[in-house]
Amino acid sequence: MQLDSLAITNFKNIAEARLEFSGKINCLLGNNGMGKSNLLDAIYCLSFTKSFSGLTDLQLIRRGEAFATLRGLYTRRGADEELTMGLQPGRRKSFRRKGKEYDRLSAHIGAFPLVLVSPADGELITGTSDGRRRLMDQVIAQTDPVYLDALIRYGHALQQRNRLLRDRCVDHSLYQAVEISMEAAAAVITRRRTQWVERLTAIFTPHYRAIAHAPEVPAVALRSHTAEAPGATLAQLLDAARRHDEAVGHTTVGPHRDDLTLTLDGMDVRRTASQGQQKTYVIALRLAQYEFMAKAAGMKPLLLLDDIFDKLDARRVESLVEIVSSDLFGQIFITDTNRSHLDSIMERSGGDHRSWLVTDGTFTESTL
Repeated sequence: MQLDSLAITNFKNIAEARLEFSGKINCLLGNNGMGKSNLLDAIYCLSFTKSFSGLTDLQLIRRGEAFATLRGLYTRRGADEELTMGLQPGRRKSFRRKGKEYDRLSAHIGAFPLVLVSPADGELITGTSDGRRRLMDQVIAQTDPVYLDALIRYGHALQQRNRLLRDRCVDHSLYQAVEISMEAAAAVITRRRTQWVERLTAIFTPHYRAIAHAPEVPAVALRSHTAEAPGATLAQLLDAARRHDEAVGHTTVGPHRDDLTLTLDGMDVRRTASQGQQKTYVIALRLAQYEFMAKAAGMKPLLLLDDIFDKLDARRVESLVEIVSSDLFGQIFITDTNRSHLDSIMERSGGDHRSWLVTDGTFTESTL
């Protein structure tokens, strides 16, 4: 799969842009705050129907403007595809594929797979469990519609149980009905997450060692309430936790509290790894995510690399350049403030590349 062209109007700081892309390497060079990441966010929106920045839809509209639009032309499984997104205050977000509006935006997830590597990935190590769960959900949901459906069903049931807790409900039968629904969805979620962690680890370790040039042993493990209480069902765990949950006003056990344990040579990465090791760790995780999704989806996702070379020594930078320039990856979009990094990547691309200088939301094609 590849993105052939992108048209942008009033998206973040980009007033107007029309870009045609290389099928392999696309480089964006410019200072911070010029709009490089905003272009990547536009591409991300067309795959996920929302921004990676955490902004609301209306916050994506350029300041002072009344609307924003994105239009991407793709080649997917040998066929031409068009995706459009429109944002306007007071109206429902418009998202169309081949001119047809989706009934449910969740039906689009995974159809145009994408992997983003960005500075925010450091939160996978230093942040809360929310980010690590998002990693699991984003990757698995793009390749497994059954998992996405279970995730949605579990979320709805979780909201119902939390509402019962907040309302101080004392009807045991109401809790049972909701908890049985949660357990059915949770069984799918936990099984798929367990399988994913096992498969990811096998892919992740070679990527880490290829970048780090060290015999260190990285590992990822799933932490879940059901796995830590063998023989107990989620419904039983929820029932046992109900008095505590009533006191705190929310549900404290279940897949929505799952986490990933990230280690290097058996030690917690957050506490013992250097900045360079941590950066290598999260980049290797994302590259493993890419390989996993490519195999599961049967097509190569888009790879967005947003300012990824900071805090890496020269040898790790060289290794990473070699990896992303290989045939393992399909179409790549990469931003940087350092021209030498982009020059190295383009030299390895065999001439199949395009590049732009980015200034205040404008994109000027360049030979760099």
